Amino acid sequence: MDILILIGGFAVLCLAGMPVAYALGLASIFAAIAIGLPLEAVMLKTSDGMDNFSLLAIPFFILAGAIMAVGGMAERLINLAKVFVGFIRGGMALVNIVASTMFGCLSGSSVADTAAIGSVMIPQMIKNGYPRLFAVNVTISGSLQPLLVPPSHNMIIYSIAAGGTVSVAHLFMGGIIPALLLGLSLIILVLIIAHREKYPKGEVVPLRQALKIAADAIWGLVTIVIILGGILSGVFTPTESAAVAVVYSFLVTMFVYRDVKWRELPKLVARVVRTVGMVMIMIGFSIAFGYMMAIMRIPAMATEFFVSISSDKYAFLFYVNILLLLLGTFMDLAPMLLICTPIFMPVIAQFGIDPVHFGIVMILNLGIGLLTPPVGPTMVIGCAIGKVTMEAVSRSILVFYIPMLIVLALVTYIPGLTLWLPSVVLQ
Repeated sequence: MDILILIGGFAVLCLAGMPVAYALGLASIFAAIAIGLPLEAVMLKTSDGMDNFSLLAIPFFILAGAIMAVGGMAERLINLAKVFVGFIRGGMALVNIVASTMFGCLSGSSVADTAAIGSVMIPQMIKNGYPRLFAVNVTISGSLQPLLVPPSHNMIIYSIAAGGTVSVAHLFMGGIIPALLLGLSLIILVLIIAHREKYPKGEVVPLRQALKIAADAIWGLVTIVIILGGILSGVFTPTESAAVAVVYSFLVTMFVYRDVKWRELPKLVARVVRTVGMVMIMIGFSIAFGYMMAIMRIPAMATEFFVSISSDKYAFLFYVNILLLLLGTFMDLAPMLLICTPIFMPVIAQFGIDPVHFGIVMILNLGIGLLTPPVGPTMVIGCAIGKVTMEAVSRSILVFYIPMLIVLALVTYIPGLTLWLPSVVLQ
């Protein structure tokens, strides 16, 4: 009955339209009252959940990404991508994917990537003769990559949800090969569709112009070096690298590119503060929710359940993938990580699954949910930019799920794809 109040109350509140963060908090309070637990314990857990030094990386990375998104960085990376792949048949679509890969190393957010890259690429693709739905599908599919490369905010959230026992640096390194595989698989699909549909070719960029474009984009690419190089060399922690990235991106945006006016900064900071506030409230209440789940032995019961239906870890991973794919269609990625990670951590320990590997599987799996109705926040942004309906995109995007699911299967059943790079680079 107590579990029904916690889980059922959360589900009912979400279905009633309440924001996920508040639903987590109220469900925790209802459950605490039901079992006679002092409400102070819930409030203390909420406070403790937000009082974590590692969480400072999230607002810093969000601010750095926001500064670069409005500062013309996305457009410069798109121009750089055109130099490499713009001349191929279907080149504009390939530029979209490659630009998403590069911008993902700056934003760490699927929604931010879609907003920044999509606002430039979707109108350009339509203008150059690409179908509107195809342009939207390529954009939102490519935006799955930022979830898997540094500085992915969701990897930090997963680490926090796992009790801080999983290294953020290992997660950052572990997602790079899966992200590249995803980008490569989308490129292959786009090439097949482009040749079948006879989509247009772009023009070869002259050498002199290409060098100028590269020089213009190099300032932004240095941010990637700061984030990765600082962490890998041991000079910065992930949190410190995020702070340095903010300072660097601010200097480049305001004094080198100068695409942003000083009077626009307060509005930009206000948007970031609003976003960070929402994330922090959700993290705090999710920690309280996880505390209530632990008191009710939900993780232990989940372990017993999965072990009882199969002693094979590969079968367990299959069941988890199916479950997360279904849940991801109804809830956003971050709250699902915060809710599910404490439940699955003792289960993967029982099966001997590496938590870094499992974290990448979860993030990729739930990331696909960002592109599926009825919630699909990334799909919503793409539809708004492309001026198409979610129903139309939901029908036309089906073929793009194929490479995503293939990569998900490879990452799930070949742990070396996620664990090899951290073992080599972070010894």
